[in-house]
Amino acid sequence: MNRRPRGPHHRDAPWSAAEGLQQLDAALVGTQGRGIGHRGLGELRNGPAHAKKNGMTHRKIEYWVIPPEADAEFVAHMEEVLETYEKPYNPHVPVLCMDEQPVQLLKETRVPIAATAKHGKRVDYEDERAGTAAIFMFAEPLAGWREVAVRERKTKSDWAIEMARLLEGRYAACGKVILVCDNLNTHTKGAFYEAFAPERARALVRRLEFCYTPKHGSWLNIAENELSSLTRQCVADRRFGDVASLREETQAWSNDVNATQRGVDWQMKIDDARTKLKSVYPTIKL
Repeated sequence: MNRRPRGPHHRDAPWSAAEGLQQLDAALVGTQGRGIGHRGLGELRNGPAHAKKNGMTHRKIEYWVIPPEADAEFVAHMEEVLETYEKPYNPHVPVLCMDEQPVQLLKETRVPIAATAKHGKRVDYEDERAGTAAIFMFAEPLAGWREVAVRERKTKSDWAIEMARLLEGRYAACGKVILVCDNLNTHTKGAFYEAFAPERARALVRRLEFCYTPKHGSWLNIAENELSSLTRQCVADRRFGDVASLREETQAWSNDVNATQRGVDWQMKIDDARTKLKSVYPTIKL
């Protein structure tokens, strides 16, 4: 195999691109980045030499939910959600939280070797993609109840069908259901009209009260916490080759958790938010 001759920009050169991520220099914030492949002469491949002196790390990035600053819309939606969570339990007007996430379906290319007393289950490193699925998580925090629905897609109609199933099933006797969810274009009243006849759609919408989480504030949705638990305990590091097997396993998870876990005790109140998240609240200018 012929190799290209080494040029002045070969990776051995001190200004060449490194295998990793370059630490962002605070002095360059607000300016146009140079990119990881255009460091200055004499600059180390892992970043500037002074980074070690001030304790900066080079290859680790921590991902956080960084709230906005002085955002009145964020505050309004946040306090509405927190006020909803403070309401006492009312079985006739339940508070229902919902969230969703996609899942990559993967088939085994070789038959796994069953676990024995000497070693765990062994699967081949190679897999075959088999499409995607959508997990819908519904949770009623004060009742200690959650349910998982798995569908092939997550369109407006898919969401409306799952909501109608709950409204006409578990919550058939409830005059109103308060729904806490993210403000996505699939979570709308109009979605019911795309899935059902106008008479049925109106009957469903009339009993539904939306309470949207703020943009970039999905951490306020209790269903997101339940979905995170489902992912860690049931879905992560496993291969599901079809929707049926994913649905079976997630249903078993929700049945087990419902039988052993009590309701969710949400601690954060509006007064806590006004104290600990002062930067989010706008300054009143008269």
